[in-house]
Amino acid sequence: MSSKILDAFLNDGIQDLKDRGMYNTIDPVEGANGPVIKIDGKSLINLSSNNYLGLATDERLKKVAKEAVDTHGVGAGAVRTINGTLDLHLELEKKIAEFKGTEAAISYQSGFNCNMAAISAIMNKEDAILSDELNHASIIDGCRLSRAKIIRFNHSDMDDLRKKAKEAVESGQYKKIMVITDGVFSMDGDIAKLPEIVEIAEEFDLITYVDDAHGSGVLGKGAGTVKHFGLQDKVDLQMGTLSKAIGVIGGYVAGKQNLIDWLKVSSRPFLFSTAVSPADAAASRKAIELLMESTELHDKLWDNGNYLKAGLQKLGFDIGESETPITPCIIGDEKKAQAFSKRLFEEGVYAKSIVFPTVPRGTARVRNMPTAAHTKEMLDDALKIYEKVGKEMDII
Repeated sequence: MSSKILDAFLNDGIQDLKDRGMYNTIDPVEGANGPVIKIDGKSLINLSSNNYLGLATDERLKKVAKEAVDTHGVGAGAVRTINGTLDLHLELEKKIAEFKGTEAAISYQSGFNCNMAAISAIMNKEDAILSDELNHASIIDGCRLSRAKIIRFNHSDMDDLRKKAKEAVESGQYKKIMVITDGVFSMDGDIAKLPEIVEIAEEFDLITYVDDAHGSGVLGKGAGTVKHFGLQDKVDLQMGTLSKAIGVIGGYVAGKQNLIDWLKVSSRPFLFSTAVSPADAAASRKAIELLMESTELHDKLWDNGNYLKAGLQKLGFDIGESETPITPCIIGDEKKAQAFSKRLFEEGVYAKSIVFPTVPRGTARVRNMPTAAHTKEMLDDALKIYEKVGKEMDII
């Protein structure tokens, strides 16, 4: 017999979310996550994937993944520190370091794991972390896990960051102080002001940490936000994921050799969780090699992103301050955003509504993510549907 208290908590919570337009339904995709997907037998133009470069379905990645299964099996078999470190993992980490322009790199099972692992391995209750108020949930949780004092600064507000950094240093309360930011903010598409952040960090001797989950493969001709600004020698920790532009699964931290040596002996997700599969490691390495060889996919992504962004803006949608292919259509009201997403689905476009707590209350939106795999014809069809539904719902 289940707990009555638990049932009441769950049922009341679910109903409350539904009443406020914040309950998210999950739609299983039938088949691969490409530019067009199938849900409940219906084909839809897919504008909700983080598969920025279309590599999740790339034949070259599939080939090396299949070969890795044949040579290394389907799983690593153990945690990395026992005998779960395969030669494929070391080859992947060497390639990541080369890609990011650092001395070394360490791979993890996910981007979320990276932030849980690295932040808590470096920072503790005697320290402080200056964190952008719009940082990703995994950064927030990693900061909490570290038990360091969390000092939020206003989003990309360099005056506020300098003020709070100065106060933290002059207080004399903290042994170490870290400043942490997303490279690209995933819901608005804006880019962190890294040159200014690094300048402030150097002034106050702050540790610098950049979560480049949405920047790798997108900025810096593919190498990421840090490379985009030429700051490889100035940023202490570059974190990224292998699940978005890279198209596979996993995450990494890149930096100096002593940093990576420390993370390998002190970061708990590395110590206590089995490594990514051989197929994932091989496919990720192949993806990075492709990005280092050519900017073709990167350039196509930006071309499609600019095309869709211009089209939506011309129709009258509020696309915010995006500086990247990530293109929100900001609706505001949570229930209206969900209804808008539902109508798009009915007309043939899959673009999920994003509501609190992913974005602040009152800024609900539909987030659009064109990829390198979309054709102009697909984007034109999507824009026609946006125009029809937007006028129908009095959004434009």
